[in-house]
Amino acid sequence: MSAADPSPSAPPSKHKSTQPASRGGWLAVLGRIIVWVLGLAAASVASVLILVGIAVAVAYPNVPEISGLTDYRPKLPMRIYAADSVLLGEFGEERRTFTPIAQIPKVMKDAVLAAEDSRFYEHGGVDYRGIVRAALANLRDARSQGASTITMQVAKNFYLPTEKTYTRKIYELLLTLKIERLLSKEQILELYMNQIFLGQRAFGFAAASEVYFGKALQDLSVAEAAMLAGLPVAPSAYNPIVNPKRATLRQRFILGRMVEEGYITQAQYETARAQVLKYRAQSQPPVHAEYAVETARQLVYAHYGAEAYSRGLDVYLTIRTTDQEVAYRALRRGLLNFEQRQFYRGPEAYVDLPAAADQLDTRIAEALAEHPDNDELRAAVVLEASPRKVVAVMQSGESITVSGDGLKPVESGLSSKAGPKIQIRRGAVVRAVRNAKGDWSLTQVPEVEGAFVSLDPRNGAIRALVGGFDYGKSKFNHVTQAWRQPGSSFKPFIYSAALERGFTPSTIVNDAPLFFDAGATGSQPWEPKNYDGKFEGPMPLRAALARSKNMVSIRVLQSIGPGFAQDWVTRFGFDADKHPAFLTMALGAGSVTPMQMATAYGVFASGGHLTRPVLIARITDSKGHMLAQDKPAVLGESTRVVDERNTFVMNTLLQEVTRSGTAASAKRALGRGDIYGKTGTTNDAMDAWFAGYSTSVVAVVWIGYDTPRKLGDRETGGGLALPVWIEYMAHALKGVPEREFAPPDGVIYADGDWSYDEFSSGAGVRSLGLEDVMPPPPTTEERSGILDLFRR
Repeated sequence: MSAADPSPSAPPSKHKSTQPASRGGWLAVLGRIIVWVLGLAAASVASVLILVGIAVAVAYPNVPEISGLTDYRPKLPMRIYAADSVLLGEFGEERRTFTPIAQIPKVMKDAVLAAEDSRFYEHGGVDYRGIVRAALANLRDARSQGASTITMQVAKNFYLPTEKTYTRKIYELLLTLKIERLLSKEQILELYMNQIFLGQRAFGFAAASEVYFGKALQDLSVAEAAMLAGLPVAPSAYNPIVNPKRATLRQRFILGRMVEEGYITQAQYETARAQVLKYRAQSQPPVHAEYAVETARQLVYAHYGAEAYSRGLDVYLTIRTTDQEVAYRALRRGLLNFEQRQFYRGPEAYVDLPAAADQLDTRIAEALAEHPDNDELRAAVVLEASPRKVVAVMQSGESITVSGDGLKPVESGLSSKAGPKIQIRRGAVVRAVRNAKGDWSLTQVPEVEGAFVSLDPRNGAIRALVGGFDYGKSKFNHVTQAWRQPGSSFKPFIYSAALERGFTPSTIVNDAPLFFDAGATGSQPWEPKNYDGKFEGPMPLRAALARSKNMVSIRVLQSIGPGFAQDWVTRFGFDADKHPAFLTMALGAGSVTPMQMATAYGVFASGGHLTRPVLIARITDSKGHMLAQDKPAVLGESTRVVDERNTFVMNTLLQEVTRSGTAASAKRALGRGDIYGKTGTTNDAMDAWFAGYSTSVVAVVWIGYDTPRKLGDRETGGGLALPVWIEYMAHALKGVPEREFAPPDGVIYADGDWSYDEFSSGAGVRSLGLEDVMPPPPTTEERSGILDLFRR
């Protein structure tokens, strides 16, 4: 058969007839797939809508009432001042200059709308177009864009917590819709422009205009209005005083938006860009007295109720601003120094940094807005990290380079073996602090806490009060609320009781081992030790207190009786039920607050008088009329709780502590002899104390963890708390002549010591516990074992 003849087994007509049928089959399959996908999508959308409907139905009844918005009445705040009339704080709904919407200039409203919500008058509270735009922008680059409307910000700022959760977002949405339904757009904008926080303690644009530019809102230029309009998104990041470069970039962006929206002309834009802004001269940084201010607020509120925040009360405290600032700095320095000896816990967060240089500054600003500076403890984002050098950028835009000793506190985080949550790498949020020489070092926010309080023992006036490391971190006031074991700082009160039972500074007491069964301690068998683990045998009471010998204190308490001592310490303001009548009381196993300790040591400093601590000196109304005034205590028989002879002899003992004992560094540092006090370290070094005084001021320092745990094997009251006390007292006693306590009637000086007349010449208790056997000295093998233990 030739090639020209068609093959009967494979006719061309057959192939042509099957092609359309095959294509139609595929189209049918494809159609079914499309229908199936659309059905699945519709079902998914329906499911989501049902879930959202259920969430709304459950959440809507819990949406807050907005009567506070519909009846917004600014009130005169309560202002709290130091003794020298320096403003320390204020409380009340109105911490701003309220300005009705009709009096807010158009240029300020236009700038805010351009920056925050250009479709404010078009949407119903939720800008769906803006949400889509922000989502697309976030997909394009690393910079996050928000879609919160002005109404949503009002809802969030007035009623809702700040944490970022889906629940809060639902409530925000529902409350936004509720506000839009009940208030007009003008009312909503008025609320927003009067209550938004804009940095520098300014709330609302009228207050911000005064704070930043020193002028009324009506007098702002276009350039100034745009600068203020850039603040709501992140007041700390775009603060023109702290970071003018970053703030200017934000201002120019807003000016561009104002042109786009038709609020200003191109000529006005060029003029505004060219204007050099002049800012109001900033006053001295505020005094850090947050804990004292909050304590005063609670006291005033307890008396006046809610009216305290609306009638313009002026509250004057006994706090001295210079004392307060020195105490604040001293305590923070002590806690930061301690923290630098601790294991590094890792960066606070990690940030994905964009590769594009023009986007880097904005991303850093956004990240650090959630990690604000903690006073001198600055937050920074790491750009480069190696074991030898770290380069980081702070909120101000300043770049710092840390090397050498500045990296020692975070060495473990720079190791190649560091875990992913510990490692310092590009994008890590870290903390930096500058030393006196101006060198930077990396550190971390302390977990350890502290307290400081000082007062005048003659009238109880509180001179300084610092309730913790940072009020923003913890509102818990450790001065008044922290019940802790006082440890050895409680021993002077046991010794004071012993003086009434015939003991004298010359009484010889044996520093030898002791063992007690459960009955003596109220809990379990007890074999107490001295801090250093050594026993030194017989020694005078004076030396025993100076060296803080536990065995001596226990023998003394055992001799006078725990019941007598328990009753005696109540004279100093302690609670009997906080100090059970067991021998463990000799080592400070009870519970005290730092304020109690300051009041109690004030009895020694005042010659035997108990004065209640005073924080509020007077209260006046807004016109200066006196409403209340504290009457200073007048020392006399009504205030006396302990014989002056007792406190005088105790003062000589506590002076020895600062001369040759556990606090001898105080005399060396301050260069004066009229200082008295006692260190305190509790069992397992969980609390570190120093309580001390002069004739005119008492100061107490406490350091420890909120949840008690060991501070460290080598950490003591003398090493941790005493340096803080010394730094404060160097200021408090500057220019104050030395003045020691004069001996009262009824005491006699003999053989190098003071004692009561009736207990002189051996008439009192001459010795105690001398019959107890000292342990034999360790053998050579035991000494070797002890040395090996210390080497470990």
